[in-house]
Amino acid sequence: MTVHPLSPRLDHCPASLPRGAYLDLDWFTREMGAVFAAEWVCAGRFADFPRGMLRRVQLGSASVLVSHGEAGLSAFHNVCRHRGAELCALDRPVGKLITCPYHAWSYRAADGVLVATGPAQPTEDFDRTDHGLLPLALQVWQGFVFLNASAAPRPLAADVPLSTLDNWPIADLTTGHRWEKELACNWKVFWENYSECLHCPGIHPELCEMVPVYGEGIMGPSEALGWTPEQPARRNLREGAESWTPDGKPCGPAFSELTAEERARGYSFVTIWPSLYVVAHVDYVRAVRIQPLAPQRTRLVAEWYFPDATLAQPGFDAAQVASFARTVLTQDGEAAEMNQRGLASPAFTRGRLMPEEYEIHRFHRWLLRAMDRAA
Repeated sequence: MTVHPLSPRLDHCPASLPRGAYLDLDWFTREMGAVFAAEWVCAGRFADFPRGMLRRVQLGSASVLVSHGEAGLSAFHNVCRHRGAELCALDRPVGKLITCPYHAWSYRAADGVLVATGPAQPTEDFDRTDHGLLPLALQVWQGFVFLNASAAPRPLAADVPLSTLDNWPIADLTTGHRWEKELACNWKVFWENYSECLHCPGIHPELCEMVPVYGEGIMGPSEALGWTPEQPARRNLREGAESWTPDGKPCGPAFSELTAEERARGYSFVTIWPSLYVVAHVDYVRAVRIQPLAPQRTRLVAEWYFPDATLAQPGFDAAQVASFARTVLTQDGEAAEMNQRGLASPAFTRGRLMPEEYEIHRFHRWLLRAMDRAA
């Protein structure tokens, strides 16, 4: 059967990444420098960094400080320029200065400039302007805080235009539910699972009932053999469902600025490698952050965001609304761990991707380009 030129399906079956990409400490270490220190990584929501607080976050292998002062948010590497001591181990209040607990070197919280060296008395050859905190680039998009340790960050970008979610007031929403889980798998294994639906019929019975096209092992109609653009558009959600809730009904009022097409679509995904994907529904928004911990350990942080009016409804239960997507995430996590156990076999060297796994292929090429740039 022919494949239309506009179909995203691959026209060949490329090789996957080699076994070592999912197991080797050396490969993982290179990724931390080439990807998580050079790309925009989500550190959380703006509301997670209250004014007057100093928060420690992990950016790949780097410990980072985010300070929220009168001038706004600023980010620095969590390392004193004296002899490398950790500046902050736990979140704490911050005033105008960030002071090292080891030898009392003090830096301006707003810009990291060194203003004092504690009891030490430097000689004339010491230039304080050369010893300020090491900054990171910081950007806020839709209420999400992104950090980038690169000296020359490229623009923040996603798999689709960032404007895709402009009609959702995400920055104004409140976190109603949070779910965190550590998985026994490489971070890329989770992204690969997210990027295809060949696994959906066997892993996600509830999801396939909610989104019938997933039951066909594809993420959208254009992946089907024989698809043409002239075919009538299909509903994403099952008949009668409007949102990803246990009963398919909206949990609160629909967002007022959505177009008819956005309402009918039922969900809109935006993926920002390597650390975040956002799913916008007609009544709430959810996001999942991916945090690599070790070659075979990954933390997921999933959050659900709602309008304050929705959260204030009598008897409203955000955890109950989140239970549908949480079931899907749990199934995805179990599938990723199963995949990781198989990858550890010495009999496996590398796999082959199927035409429906075009998003995995794109992810692999993005990753390898990032590592080539660093090299």
